[in-house]
Amino acid sequence: MEFKAYKMDGLGNDFVIIDERSKHLDLNKEQIIKICDRNFIGCDQLIFIKKNRNTDAGLEFYNSDGSKSGACGNGTRCVAYFLSKEKNKNEIEVWTSSGNLQSKIYEEKIVETKIGIPKTNWNEIPLSKELETKNLKIKILDEKNNEFIGGTAVNVGNPHVIFFINDIDIFDIKKLGPEIENSKLFPERCNVTLAKIIKDDHIKIKVWERGAGLTKACGTAACATAYAAKLNGMKKSKINIEFSLGILSIEIDSKNTIYMKGPVSEIEEITVKI
Repeated sequence: MEFKAYKMDGLGNDFVIIDERSKHLDLNKEQIIKICDRNFIGCDQLIFIKKNRNTDAGLEFYNSDGSKSGACGNGTRCVAYFLSKEKNKNEIEVWTSSGNLQSKIYEEKIVETKIGIPKTNWNEIPLSKELETKNLKIKILDEKNNEFIGGTAVNVGNPHVIFFINDIDIFDIKKLGPEIENSKLFPERCNVTLAKIIKDDHIKIKVWERGAGLTKACGTAACATAYAAKLNGMKKSKINIEFSLGILSIEIDSKNTIYMKGPVSEIEEITVKI
């Protein structure tokens, strides 16, 4: 099988985008995993663009392990830019399984997506038992076996747990991430974020993404972290979330609606032979 696809990224969080609006490819899980494999093409998530009669398009997201994802913030921003170039307009709405998402496209490939209102009830994360989601009291150890207890759970279309710590570099996220992701506490698994507050409107984070592993950036993690910071007392409505390759700007309005704004890459057309 041979077909055309596209590669894009948001701050290094990269995607293979397959447009199925004119032709359905019917890829199986093994083929999706192969496309995402860094030894083949490689990406954090695979995105299918589908026809949708009520919006500009429908989106389906798959993690690099072949599992489905309900939401992908950076992926949505990338596809919004892709569709804006095609349709020659700067406002795009897409359908996702987590709800419709509206995006605005600005100059210099800056895209803002309205992520919506986060969920924080234990059964909305979801958790396997009723707990106070502001502090799950999960124990994690740094590289010197010093203990930290915490974890704030937020769902922004997919489940996240965020740990606010003084030094994110002394924790081995490649070890902690999969342990927490696959904990019995999270029946749908979860994304794991280590967050360091730099100042009252700036947080630096590292993310272990459910089904994808360590990523250079994660849009929904940025949104979840900003909201978790608000729950834990941060007063600013606009917060910069720093990744290794740049910053996503997160705004939370008076109704707790989250907006995510940041750069996307150029669109690279590729040929996939599988």
